[in-house]
Amino acid sequence: MLTIINADLNNPQHAGDLVMLLNSYALDPMGGGEPLSVYTQNNLIQELQKRSTIRAILAYVDNQPAGFSICIEGFSTFACKPLLNIHDIAVLPDYRGMGIAKKLLAHIEDIAKELHCCKITLEVLEGNHLAKGIYQNVGFAGYELDPAMGGAIMMQKKLAK
Repeated sequence: MLTIINADLNNPQHAGDLVMLLNSYALDPMGGGEPLSVYTQNNLIQELQKRSTIRAILAYVDNQPAGFSICIEGFSTFACKPLLNIHDIAVLPDYRGMGIAKKLLAHIEDIAKELHCCKITLEVLEGNHLAKGIYQNVGFAGYELDPAMGGAIMMQKKLAK
């Protein structure tokens, strides 16, 4: 039986499951292939709890943690409305192919509608064809304002630790 819930980060079971799921995602090639640092594992829940715009969602299959998402509320200046960014989303390998990602995405869409968001955003690696297919299947598309200018690209600048 599949259950999707909004995580209660004050619940030790939810908190532990979220860190375990995120670490499993980090170990996956699509998550970088490296475990979370000890610092991150020890401090993630406390830091997430400080941020009221974070939404954590957990997926359980027969009461076993199977997938998760961490979303962050942002703001669209052009629409003058909130948006919801899917910062992380993953399903454990043993549970892939069961439709869990689509159910997580539907749950996220419900949250975004409750928040009166104008859109949901996410980033995906170019080579993650399976995830891209799932996202496109539920209505996600590349972002562009003017086709003549091309699609948006994700960029980052890492700062010193």
